[in-house]
Amino acid sequence: HSTGGLVTGLKSLSASRELLWLGWPGVVNEQLTEAHRREIHERLRQDHCYPVFLSEEQVKNYYHGFSNKTIWPLFHYFPLYTAYDVRFWKAYEDVNQIFCDAVTQIATAGDYLWIHDYQLMLLPHLLRERLRDIQIGFFLHIPFPSFELFRLLPWREEILRGMLGSDVVGFHTYDYARHFLSSVSRILGAEHSLGKIAVDNRLMKVDVFPMGIDYEKYSQAPHAPEVRQEIQRIRQRIGERQIILSLDRLDYTKGILHRLEAFDLFLSQNRQYIGKVTLILLAVPSRANIDRYKSLRVELEALVGRINGEHGTLGRIPVWYLYRTVPIERLIALYSVADVGLVTPLRDGMNLVAKEFLATHTDKKGVLILSDTAGAASELGEAIVVNANDKGQIVQALKEALEMPPEEQIRRNELMQKRLSRYTVFRWAEDFLAAMQAIEKLKEDFSTRLLDGGTRKHLIQKYQQATKRLLLLDYDGTLRDFVARPEQAAPDSELLELLGGLAADARNTVVIVSGRDRDTLQTWLANLNVALVAEHGAWSKQPTGPWHQAASLHADWKIEILPILELFADRTAGSFVEEKNFSLVWHYRRADPELASVRIHELRQTIEELAARLDVGVFEGHKIFEVRSLAVNKGRSAELWLHEKLWQFVLALGDDYTDEDMFSVMPKGAYSIRIGSGVTKARFHIGSVAEARSLLRGLIRS
Repeated sequence: HSTGGLVTGLKSLSASRELLWLGWPGVVNEQLTEAHRREIHERLRQDHCYPVFLSEEQVKNYYHGFSNKTIWPLFHYFPLYTAYDVRFWKAYEDVNQIFCDAVTQIATAGDYLWIHDYQLMLLPHLLRERLRDIQIGFFLHIPFPSFELFRLLPWREEILRGMLGSDVVGFHTYDYARHFLSSVSRILGAEHSLGKIAVDNRLMKVDVFPMGIDYEKYSQAPHAPEVRQEIQRIRQRIGERQIILSLDRLDYTKGILHRLEAFDLFLSQNRQYIGKVTLILLAVPSRANIDRYKSLRVELEALVGRINGEHGTLGRIPVWYLYRTVPIERLIALYSVADVGLVTPLRDGMNLVAKEFLATHTDKKGVLILSDTAGAASELGEAIVVNANDKGQIVQALKEALEMPPEEQIRRNELMQKRLSRYTVFRWAEDFLAAMQAIEKLKEDFSTRLLDGGTRKHLIQKYQQATKRLLLLDYDGTLRDFVARPEQAAPDSELLELLGGLAADARNTVVIVSGRDRDTLQTWLANLNVALVAEHGAWSKQPTGPWHQAASLHADWKIEILPILELFADRTAGSFVEEKNFSLVWHYRRADPELASVRIHELRQTIEELAARLDVGVFEGHKIFEVRSLAVNKGRSAELWLHEKLWQFVLALGDDYTDEDMFSVMPKGAYSIRIGSGVTKARFHIGSVAEARSLLRGLIRS
């Protein structure tokens, strides 16, 4: 039974619901007979645990390989340590699938699944494909790196899609959530609104849940008799010397060598402290069979020996080095006696050591030195926050901490302890579960307008019964997926066959209502028996016959607007301006999303006043910024078609803001359907271009 924070927090949920644990029991298949396997399974089930058994090769390539030689270093900003081995990746896929199979054997409708950490990032998506009536949460306990680092991973898309299979994805800090959303936007092209993302016809949420500790447990522990004995024993050994505590797993991300070198520099520059201060360095063994960790231990022990040799005296050594796991009583005692907690990881998801150190100081004395690259730094601003790579800054922090007046220590610690006592690990677990319940309610609201199987069946029945049908179809984002450059979106053979099949039915009038220019639509679709509307209604034509221009249109305004858009295109790599007869479009699909966001704000401020004077409108769509005449919109064009006949069946398909005008004029009983999520005037929505095509294919086959 683990005493770790995660287990403590999740076990607290068992008061309100049945809690089942599923994981690897720590032994490999080669060590087990079938009888032994059954014995383990039965014994664990008594504690509500379900084992997932792995082979020695899988543990080697999946856990020691991809998890700890690929994901761990890359996500902790050590790209030079990262191994990109296809064997590791294949094992990672296989083991995530094994976990998926195990979950599906025990999960039932209505269950909440909470998946933890970087070893199982593919699992949410795998489960989503097989289990529909469950809630899936995923929490990443390590940092999520910036896009520039994450993009180095060859399997970046698979990892993102895996995590997006969740209903809620949680991170310790806003920075990690921001990096994740940035990668989702840049790599998958999925946008978010306040952390909500529409994925495969459902809503999911990305949010921040800073993990806490069992504050009461740590704050009460120093009063236990066995802990008091440990404290007394340590004090007898140390005497009146001040104690600096460094406690970490032996890992290159923890910056142990850096802080040791800083302590060495501190003693060299402040020799009055030699013999008066002791650094207790507790390194907990971790991944000892991985070469990089073996070499780290060798370096560490050599450095400890050198420091003690240079600065030690008979009977007094400056560094007490312990390479072991210690019982909880001794750990609490070490926290309690330490005058300074030196917690300076080079990169850390959260770091609960810092929080535990503060909680055990019931006299509110003691000083925490914390690196700004630890997740906990975002909550513990009253600590002395340092750059873990700046040895000079750590030296200054050590001197400040050792000389800080007691009243200042108390002032700082009171603020941090109050914060930690409020947001405990129990609150963390409850908050995450509450977020899963909240997104479930949002999904229910979202699904009420989803074009589900029953509604689709009813739509097809109405289509079959009608003899006068009007189909108003947008093109980009509706019939054809978006591409990097507009000219690459020519209809494929499947789309041409679909449109041809619909147009071949004499009962159908098919109208392509697009923002495309007329020459492009003419080139792509003129051979089909469909009507065409170009530039949102500026131009239109029947299946046979010439193009007709809408009345009262002019393009004089482009003389003033075009140079502005071209200037912004020149300043934004990857963007360009498309000029149509009666509109100008700035495309930024290939531009940096964050830069484009800044440019959009600047562009709107630059153009809005000018646009009002010129009687043109400014509109934002899918990776575009458009300026066009206010006299033109798809709604007015749709109304002309709606008034042409007494239609018995009307279908309108669209995907963005330009189609909202069309949806707004639909008569009662018409089927208006938006592709994608968002606030819409359409009656229903579906998830993708593929689903739109499937719907049209169903109409033809009916």
